[in-house]
Amino acid sequence: MGNNEDRLTHFGHKGQAVMVDIGSKDKTFREAVARVEVLMKPETLGLVKSGGVKKGDVLGVARVAGIMAAKETSRLIPMTHNIAINSIKIDFKYKDPDTLLIQASVSTLGRTGVEMEALTAVSVAALTVYDMAKSADKDIVVNNIRLAKKEGGKTGSYFREGEDSWV
Repeated sequence: MGNNEDRLTHFGHKGQAVMVDIGSKDKTFREAVARVEVLMKPETLGLVKSGGVKKGDVLGVARVAGIMAAKETSRLIPMTHNIAINSIKIDFKYKDPDTLLIQASVSTLGRTGVEMEALTAVSVAALTVYDMAKSADKDIVVNNIRLAKKEGGKTGSYFREGEDSWV
């Protein structure tokens, strides 16, 4: 294998799954931003925008679901650490005629990053949108879950090429 940067860190030397030891790492500020797209019929997006979905406030419920999911990441993804999260922010943007964009920003002052927390947050927020709006549109598609950027830690900053700034 190459250097340690190329090595998959969740496997021991015998191939067994391990949780990475972060005990000797310094605490630093870390932030991650993840994004996802939820594609739906234009009429369904109109219902989401206007609050006309029968189950209620789609974006409000999706925001709370995303926040709760980020806090539960270590219970859902086996090798993630239980981290003290400083902040979780879930934002929505409409891309007409048929797309809802969801972004999660998560930060911590800790020994490991919060990429998985941000990715889990947007995933569950998107699934919540599906659940809330599926009675109006069974063709909803959750698409392109991705890390848009990360700051901090040993590997420093990462910005996904082609991502625009979220305004």
